[in-house]
Amino acid sequence: MDRRILMLAEMAVMLALAVGLSYLRLYRLPTGGSVTLAMVPLVIIGLRWGARAGLMTGAGLGLLRLALDAYAVHWAQFILDYPLAFGLVGAVGFFAARPYLGIIVGFVGRFLCHFAAGVIFFAEYAPEGVPVGLYSATYNASFLLPEMALTMLVAPWVYKRLRAALPPPTESRA
Repeated sequence: MDRRILMLAEMAVMLALAVGLSYLRLYRLPTGGSVTLAMVPLVIIGLRWGARAGLMTGAGLGLLRLALDAYAVHWAQFILDYPLAFGLVGAVGFFAARPYLGIIVGFVGRFLCHFAAGVIFFAEYAPEGVPVGLYSATYNASFLLPEMALTMLVAPWVYKRLRAALPPPTESRA
C-alpha cells in the first residue's frame, strides 16, 4: 500500500477516535474545557508519522470540535482555542524518541494557546479582585494538567502495542 494512503487512513481513523473520545468526559468545566482521552490518538499519530501528521490531525480535531460543540467569540480566539491549541499536541512527533517530553511540550503549547485566549477574550469571567492572567492560568491548568497526566499514562502504552502490531512507516519523519 502506498505510504501516503496508509498515513491518511490512519489519520482519519485516529481523528474519528479522538472526536468520539472527546465526548467521554471524566469531568467538564462550566465554561469550557474537559478531561478526556481525546489527545491519545493525536499523540499516537505524531509518534508514528511525525510532527506534520500530528499537527494536521490535531488541527483537524480542533476544527471538528469547533463545528460540533464549541464556542468562539472572535476569529483570533477561534484559531487559538481550536486548530492551533489542538494542533500543537501533535508536535509530539518532533520528540518521537522522547514521547513523554513530546507530550509535555504539546500540552504546554496547548496551555499557552488557551491561556492567551482566556486573557484576551474571557477576562470578564475572572472573579473580582483576581488578576486575569492568574484566573486564565488556573482555569486552564485545572483541566489540562489532569488530561496531560492521563495522556502520559495511556498514549505511550497504547503506542507501544500498536507499533508491535502495525507495519512501520518506511520513510523518515517530517
